[in-house]
Amino acid sequence: MKIMIRYLLAFVFMSFAAPTLAADLLMVRTQQNFPEAMLTLQTSIREHGYEVTRVQRIDIGLTGMGYKTDKYRVVFVGKPKEIRYLVDKYPVLAAYMPPQISIFAEHGETVLVTANPMIYAEMITDEKDKVLFRRWESDVYSVFDDIKDADD
Repeated sequence: MKIMIRYLLAFVFMSFAAPTLAADLLMVRTQQNFPEAMLTLQTSIREHGYEVTRVQRIDIGLTGMGYKTDKYRVVFVGKPKEIRYLVDKYPVLAAYMPPQISIFAEHGETVLVTANPMIYAEMITDEKDKVLFRRWESDVYSVFDDIKDADD
């Protein structure tokens, strides 16, 4: 529970950090309600060849702290073989894998936020392995486009 709260607080503080960090976060807003946006997200993730490895409820911890929210999840996403390969070769990445997408309801919209996968590429040296993160970045943009297109 404390880890979830720390993660959430770190994420919130990163959101208010200097504008130079803005490129490190990718975000999309949708008019879909939370359940529909969650379904669109999971469907698009699978269509791009990734797996939803876990969905973690954050709202329980927040409501326990007095916040009024019932729609906040963190979706862990990846290709298990790629994640294992990267963590085995670069243990420094273990704390960041699998990548996560936060999804929450806010003022009649659903917001999705994730770290740009290219920030992980900065932690490694092998240019061949950095290609994975470039592909992940492209796929995140494509998944977020699917979510925007679902509004139409």
